[in-house]
Amino acid sequence: MTGMSVEPYREITFDKEGDGPPGQSASLAALARQGVTDLVVFAHGWNSSPSGATRLYSDFFAPFPGLLAPGIEAGYAGVIWPSMMFTGAPGPDYRALVTVLPEKEPVLDRLTELLVTAPADERAFAEFGALLRELTDVSGEGAAVAVEPVPEFLVADPVEVCALFTEALEAEAPAAEALAGAVPAGAVSADGFESGFGEGLERYWKGAREALRQATYYVMKKRAGRVGEAGLGPLLGEVARAAPGLRVHLVGHSMGARLVAYALKGLPSGARPVASVTLLQGAFSHYAFAARLPHDARRSGSLRDVQQRIRGPLVACYSRHDTALGVMYPLASRLARDSESLGGLPRLPGAGDPRWGAIGYDGVHAVPGTVERTLAAVLGAGVPASGCVNVDTAAVVRSHSDVCEPELARVVVSAARAGR
Repeated sequence: MTGMSVEPYREITFDKEGDGPPGQSASLAALARQGVTDLVVFAHGWNSSPSGATRLYSDFFAPFPGLLAPGIEAGYAGVIWPSMMFTGAPGPDYRALVTVLPEKEPVLDRLTELLVTAPADERAFAEFGALLRELTDVSGEGAAVAVEPVPEFLVADPVEVCALFTEALEAEAPAAEALAGAVPAGAVSADGFESGFGEGLERYWKGAREALRQATYYVMKKRAGRVGEAGLGPLLGEVARAAPGLRVHLVGHSMGARLVAYALKGLPSGARPVASVTLLQGAFSHYAFAARLPHDARRSGSLRDVQQRIRGPLVACYSRHDTALGVMYPLASRLARDSESLGGLPRLPGAGDPRWGAIGYDGVHAVPGTVERTLAAVLGAGVPASGCVNVDTAAVVRSHSDVCEPELARVVVSAARAGR
């Protein structure tokens, strides 16, 4: 492929349901007949275009040829799936939204209009909430009647939701910025919401932008799991049947980490082509692989024990500098599952509460035998050969978008047992 830093390289394309064009598994299996021993498959997270994903893959894969041990012949593949840009600023990119949700363009037009005009009117917030439900195909009848869990913020009072997100954003912002948007002293009630309306409501449109971002996060969360389980997992099973000796190494960033994790769940029974998995800033629960949740032993993680389908290690790279996962992810997770989440929250909702943590912020939790390593230790002594391994990458990952760091490529190669 023109402009790609490594060869042989293939792209694997899926639509939102996990369907792809015919012949993709055959193309990957053919690499083994060309002498490829190890196939590295990378799934992007939030992204605005296929070309942007290709550039990401080219940059990430560039160090690999110089890291591989003699006798290792690597092939590379990038997963292209319909996701959208997830920036550090509140509110997703409108053009990216229309690209991945074209059928929702009228809804997105009206949502954008409300965010731009920011009317200080409760009726506007009610309309905003209804539009978010339409965007996410959620019924307004409440989360309890849904087939699958529905985020509480999509069915709760829109003013309270937007106020909650506003408080979280301002608590995370520098003090000067927070003060610039603050209401006068005494105007906020004991539960954190403003006691009056009018001008104060306009302030909550800041939180409304975050509510839109979290709504699109909910859509992408479902989509990533579907693409992984219904698309990539079965495709890898086909590759395993055609090229049983090919070792597959899965890598995923952000929501792409969720995608590759769900691919393990979608592997056909008995298929074990995956030799390692590396999750970079994974945007899903740190309890996903747990057999029992610490706060509710009757329940397990959504990906319980799927790490046992890997022949080698499952490596979770995490960073405390990732505020997208450290602050807003816990808030969204708490609102998604706790019907009492709108009352009595601390200034940083969800912060410090382990129930709502992301794997990309503090690693795998509640899986016995999980090994903890610093990045320096892994770069010096390598990744353990099996089991769950948490690697603190805060030394090089300073934000959610820090992906193409050469040290992360070295972690992947070490997890694959393919390094010099």
